Amino acid sequence: MGHAGAAAAAVRYLRSAPTPATAPAPVEPLPRPELRCVREGERAPVEAGEFRRVLGHFATGVTVVTAPAAEGEPMPAGFACQSFSSVSLEPPLVCFLVGRTSSTWPRIARAGVFCVNVLGAGQGELCRAFAVSGADKFAGVAHDPAPVSGSPRLAGAAAWIDCTIQAVHTGGDHLIVVGRVNALGTAGDGADPLLFHRGRFARLAPQA
Repeated sequence: MGHAGAAAAAVRYLRSAPTPATAPAPVEPLPRPELRCVREGERAPVEAGEFRRVLGHFATGVTVVTAPAAEGEPMPAGFACQSFSSVSLEPPLVCFLVGRTSSTWPRIARAGVFCVNVLGAGQGELCRAFAVSGADKFAGVAHDPAPVSGSPRLAGAAAWIDCTIQAVHTGGDHLIVVGRVNALGTAGDGADPLLFHRGRFARLAPQA
């Protein structure tokens, strides 16, 4: 049968099995792995500049992650983010990465929800506005509330994904934030995405 066939058979069995009368006991999480840091006097295995240069050859989409204003805060939160990915189909999960020193992340964490706005090809300036720190990033930016979380859904975005924070994991100098998708949608006009490649914005080449 092979690994793929066995996995498919297991999924079919689990889906057909009757639901137990009582909920199963929660699964205890595994202990977090110890993070290995470069110690004083120890040479880093990869030079940071070279790491950025080589990884820059991997083209990514560009998003703005937003959250509604938490209690006692005057405005919503948001930041530009390249490190975004889908994680799981069942349940629907996505993730983004944020630096541990981010001043925006604590505000998103307090809100407990977020919306990922996938930027369109013409939204490079909007991305730059959300990449700065300390400014009113929403000044002059048209948006409406996402249907479940109320997070800002930016006008003109190619797609949006409305989420609840599911889990947060450590990842070196970043945090890996996993969100459970509650609602999502697209602009409906097949808008091309904004891309980032080798340190600058890019667009899809027109098809011949």
